[in-house]
Amino acid sequence: MPDRPTRTEKDSMGEMQVPANAYYGASTQRAVLNFPISGLRFNRAFVRVLGLIKGASARVNERLGLLEPDIAAAIDKAAREVADGTLDGEFVVDIFQTGSGTSTNMNANEVIANRASELLGGPSWKDGAKLVHPNDHVNKGQSSNDVIPTAIHVSALVQIEERLIPALEGLQSALEAKSREFWLVIKTGRTHLQDATPIRLGQEFRGYAGQVERGVRRLRRAQEELSEVALGGTAVGTGVNTHPEFASMVCAALSEELGVTVRETDNHFQAQNALDGVLETSGSLRTVAVSLQKIANDIRWLGSGPRAGIGELALPEVQPGSSIMPGKVNPVIAESLLQVCAQVIGCDAAICHAAQDSYFEINLEMPVAAHNLLQAIELLAAALANFSEQCVMGLQATDHGPAMVERGLMLATALAPTVGYDEAAAIAKEASKSGRTIREVARERTSLSEEQLNELLNPEKMTVPGLGAGPVSG
Repeated sequence: MPDRPTRTEKDSMGEMQVPANAYYGASTQRAVLNFPISGLRFNRAFVRVLGLIKGASARVNERLGLLEPDIAAAIDKAAREVADGTLDGEFVVDIFQTGSGTSTNMNANEVIANRASELLGGPSWKDGAKLVHPNDHVNKGQSSNDVIPTAIHVSALVQIEERLIPALEGLQSALEAKSREFWLVIKTGRTHLQDATPIRLGQEFRGYAGQVERGVRRLRRAQEELSEVALGGTAVGTGVNTHPEFASMVCAALSEELGVTVRETDNHFQAQNALDGVLETSGSLRTVAVSLQKIANDIRWLGSGPRAGIGELALPEVQPGSSIMPGKVNPVIAESLLQVCAQVIGCDAAICHAAQDSYFEINLEMPVAAHNLLQAIELLAAALANFSEQCVMGLQATDHGPAMVERGLMLATALAPTVGYDEAAAIAKEASKSGRTIREVARERTSLSEEQLNELLNPEKMTVPGLGAGPVSG
């Protein structure tokens, strides 16, 4: 293949040949050559926020009298193109790069500087003339060491707000609707995979909805952590080479732009030398994933069968389940969600490891932490919406659960306050051995009248608190 045309760019280490039509420069090209690792790149959400940080920084530096108005305006416009995705193809540095993310920060600085130079209408930047400098102008008042952790926090904060929480609230709403729909369906509860006292199918779904609701609460607390950002600390947290009002003004601009709270930390040293906020957020995502595992597993087990399983739910049939068994239909939407949960838990493990790689004034695995955090958020948001729409909303209760209640051995629990625990246990054991119902055995072994048996063995009464059904330990 013929060599691609190049141009000569310079950075502090000297000259470098860069693809002729690329907006990035020498530092970015060095990173491309240094890290031919995975082909993975920072995602759209991160690049968007990085562009917004650069644009807001230029506007603030102009207001502070540190940038000429025409240069600031050109940087802002070029940064807006980065934020809008117009220049996504210019972000070419691998995730597995320098641990501070300096290569990606310089990638942004160079792209914005070259595009801004072009916008100013001076001599072509491709001929080597630059009206805007990536470090002196675009990166003014900043360091990779405070910009990259800020971009991680803000992009995760926004994605949780715009995508994940709405998806969770949608699932919560779908589960609550099913709880109401299934409220009159009484079935046998299960503890330790064994029959337990009766429960409403709607109560089970109320439990699922409650897990999701609490997941949203946990993420709201994580958002508080993410809203505190490192910007303003520059290299090591001291704020050298930045105006003392710079960071707070940029944070205010980002807050207004994005509709979330972004605030400068009151302790830059902790904000830059650790990933504690990212780790806490990841832990909340992991908890949500584990909650969803429970919900998805319960639903597919309750729908198991249709003849040799539990069969208390009918799941939507969305595709054939087997290449060899005609008529087989599998719970594929739940399985898809479960695989996403596994990936999210894996992302959390990677973030936990990355967070431990903090030494003195910096963490050294910020890119991989960012990649895994944002991937976890995106996967959960997409899988949740799919699970709500293609599985939960179409669930139907079968008549199998209610039909089995009368045969449930744990109905004997309701007899214990009247006949005693030992006698109730004997009735349950005899019913199990003989294949008869609790009612049939109790009719023979006790002096309880039919009216009393009907009152005590009413499964509906056993789904609410009260002494009439007797105490029970799970």
